[in-house]
Amino acid sequence: MSNKKPTIAFNGDYRPQRKDVTPLSWFNTGYYDSITAAGGLPMPLPPFLEDDDLNQFLDMADGLVLAGCTQDLNPQRLGMEPHPTTRAMPTRREDFDRRLCRIAYERRIPVLAIGVGMQTLNVVCGGTIFQHIAEAYQRPLHHYDPVEKNLRHIIEIVPGTRMDAIYGPGEIRINSAHHQSVDQLATPFRVCATSPDGVIEAYESILDDWYCVGVQWHPESDTSSALDMQVFQHFLKACSEEEAPMILQLRKVG
Repeated sequence: MSNKKPTIAFNGDYRPQRKDVTPLSWFNTGYYDSITAAGGLPMPLPPFLEDDDLNQFLDMADGLVLAGCTQDLNPQRLGMEPHPTTRAMPTRREDFDRRLCRIAYERRIPVLAIGVGMQTLNVVCGGTIFQHIAEAYQRPLHHYDPVEKNLRHIIEIVPGTRMDAIYGPGEIRINSAHHQSVDQLATPFRVCATSPDGVIEAYESILDDWYCVGVQWHPESDTSSALDMQVFQHFLKACSEEEAPMILQLRKVG
């Protein structure tokens, strides 16, 4: 068995140039620390302007983490009027993230999609989002609090899914910091977990040749639980050469 660690690319945040402010890219420490702790080598991925550069970079990666963001997908690009609570991420970041999702899907790169990364991948693969959970559900849970940074709620795991393999059956508590969510799920995915109000909290690929898990919570955050590290461990195992055949053997559900 090889001791070579899988290399994991992950995207970051971006701030465009403004008056007296230089453009800036930065990477959340939680992502590279979590990848390292799970046994991988993190590779920060800048927002390349050319697909050729992006593809060459991804040639070196065994897997991809689609990182979350404190800002939202631009609703106007989805045919929606912006909600007052929506803060659209910079155009360069959303453009790059969409291209990154498309290429990851086309190349069947193993993916762990987190937060808005989960939403973006769903949109790129043909799904939709709710712009504001509080107005999309009759009795919504509290999914976001701008003051309380340690907001948590329960989710219910679908038996037989990868979330079941990671956490076990039943209910768990996860951190929550989002006001948008997946609406219609894209056809490559099935639901892995929901919150009691019906919000899709996790999905997985149904394709035999593609490992992909999306989670709405943030296992990389310092507000996560010790169990959440298993999300990264499960992903890293799927990215390793020794475990690649395991992906094709996972039981389909439903």
